[in-house]
Amino acid sequence: MAKAAKAAKGPAKAEKSYTFMYQGTDRKGTRIKGEITAKSAAIARLELRKQGLTPKSVNRKLEFNLGGEKKVTAQDISIFTRQMATMMKAGVPLVQSFDIVADGLDNPTMRKVVLGIKADVESGNNFAGALSKYPQYFDELFCSLVDSGEQSGALETMLERVAVYKEKAEALKAKIKKAMKYPATILVVAGVVTAILLIKVVPTFKDLFDGFGAELPAFTLMVIGMSEWLQANFLLMIVIIVGTIIGLSQAKQRSAAFRAAMDRLLLKLPLVGDITYKATVARYARTLSTTFAAGVPLIDALESCASAAGNVVYKNAILRIRDDVSTGQQLQFAMRNTGVFPSMALQMVAIGEESGALDSMLDKVATYFEDEVDNAVDGLTSMMEPMIMAFLGVVVGGLVVAMYLPIFQLGAVI
Repeated sequence: MAKAAKAAKGPAKAEKSYTFMYQGTDRKGTRIKGEITAKSAAIARLELRKQGLTPKSVNRKLEFNLGGEKKVTAQDISIFTRQMATMMKAGVPLVQSFDIVADGLDNPTMRKVVLGIKADVESGNNFAGALSKYPQYFDELFCSLVDSGEQSGALETMLERVAVYKEKAEALKAKIKKAMKYPATILVVAGVVTAILLIKVVPTFKDLFDGFGAELPAFTLMVIGMSEWLQANFLLMIVIIVGTIIGLSQAKQRSAAFRAAMDRLLLKLPLVGDITYKATVARYARTLSTTFAAGVPLIDALESCASAAGNVVYKNAILRIRDDVSTGQQLQFAMRNTGVFPSMALQMVAIGEESGALDSMLDKVATYFEDEVDNAVDGLTSMMEPMIMAFLGVVVGGLVVAMYLPIFQLGAVI
């Protein structure tokens, strides 16, 4: 599997291409000007002559990028895959497809990557081998599927499958982020508003209350105490919060045990755990369906699923499935033995194995659980909205009541 991808180990850097501005004439003698991408001015002139143009001047275009190179996102890779699949299905030659796709990309960094792949293919390397030189953008699964398409002579079909897989995977990630982002944003805003009230507003009321010379209610004294503590320890709180965020981030990057513990905890959390569970099952089914339909042996396909699982509990379970299947056990029994897959998925896999349509059944499982994730996210959002509004009302309203309570009491005395 993926012989070409594995043979081309090491992220060998493709020669950089530049944009050149040219002026010249066409075959009719008409003056023209435009831009062309090439590795050097000499190659740019050669390309222009191949197009029947006579270049008069070819100058490299100055590019200013004060913010550094723009990051290549998973969405960029998904768009590239879909456009390449469309070009290949339309019968456009592979090398020409790279030029067309690169011209339509908004991300200059992704454009450089595509042109680098094109240059590698033009030099005699295959598509999968060229992709494997950019492992930070194209993982082993991506390269393996493309290699299978090249080996079978059905590259356009395989690119279509990879494009669908990437689009489904990104849609699933977007749903998970949607579930997490909304409550997190509201809680951050609530924290900022509360801090502003405690640091700026409460001290003003405290100065006013000092002039009363009367005993303050216990609730008001508690809020004033919180305000005084926060003013005295504001920088310490900022350091603790930032340090905690950085510490958790570093621990997640450096410690496999910490990542495993976080993955297990995530599955056990109320509400969020159910969404994570369904999303992981959907990802497993989608990956296995795509790789198996591409003609990848089941053992190798399961290994790819383990790498793409996104959760250590399911990664270990899938590796156990791979070991059991390699000894001759049926996939449905191997999945059942792990105890982490729902009965619906097990039954669909069993039907697929009996009917010889395993990839089709896995695709139905993936679609079902992707819809379940979508519904769960919508339900969570609908449920969280009133809860968050109530929380904000209690926090902010409580602070306001605490500040006005002495005034109300003073009015009653008068």
